[in-house]
Amino acid sequence: MSIIYGPVPSWRLKRSLGIDMVCTKGKTCSFDCVYCQLGDTLNKEACRSEFVTIDSLQKELELLPPVEADYATFSGVGEPTLAANLGKAIETVRSSLQIPVAVLTNSSLLYDKSVRGDLAGADTVVAKLDAADDDMLRRLNRPVFSLSVHQIIDGLKAFRYIFSGKLAIQIMFIQINREKAAELASLVKELAPDEIQINTPLRPCAIKPLDPADLSQISSHFSGLKSVITVYEAEKRAVAPLDRQQTERRRPEAKQT
Repeated sequence: MSIIYGPVPSWRLKRSLGIDMVCTKGKTCSFDCVYCQLGDTLNKEACRSEFVTIDSLQKELELLPPVEADYATFSGVGEPTLAANLGKAIETVRSSLQIPVAVLTNSSLLYDKSVRGDLAGADTVVAKLDAADDDMLRRLNRPVFSLSVHQIIDGLKAFRYIFSGKLAIQIMFIQINREKAAELASLVKELAPDEIQINTPLRPCAIKPLDPADLSQISSHFSGLKSVITVYEAEKRAVAPLDRQQTERRRPEAKQT
């Protein structure tokens, strides 16, 4: 199974070259979100370990043909922060590709100082925050270990304090949490991120997405923050088509970025 995939078009990161440092058969995650396009979490995990060696990553980077990408993005078939060597992997990718590095995280392990230290090496971190209370966290994100919203918020605040790059908070809205927009906005304002990404599941999954009018109304709760964008607004922007070689490199079973 390849570690590197893409580039793939991303509504957040334009052309995104995917890096999967978990790279397992089936999804390995600390969450089992009801809306995940990869389906159920087959490998429920909350402890960090080494899934892919840095040597394996380096070998794939050396074999990588020239590609045009705006970001190298750590994502894939699992939660990237579960990779215990994430920090070294970020350094390796940056030195090899000379393009900005992004990490998509569900924020579940940010209470861990070592995770925050690893993520601090990225240029952009997109961190999930879907729930304003523990009941919604259990219903929507279904963490595979004992976790509270309070722990997530404290981890995000601690990370924000040390991180000099771009911090984006992504919120996935579906029917069951749409009425929590005001509460989520209040939490987000405490974090003062560089960007708020208002999302709804447009990729194939079991959950019906909200429509553009719903997301527009939801985004009004986040007024006054630095930058707020919805997935519908972002998808109106033109994204250059991928050439044949890049399309063939895309790994369809991996999470798009």
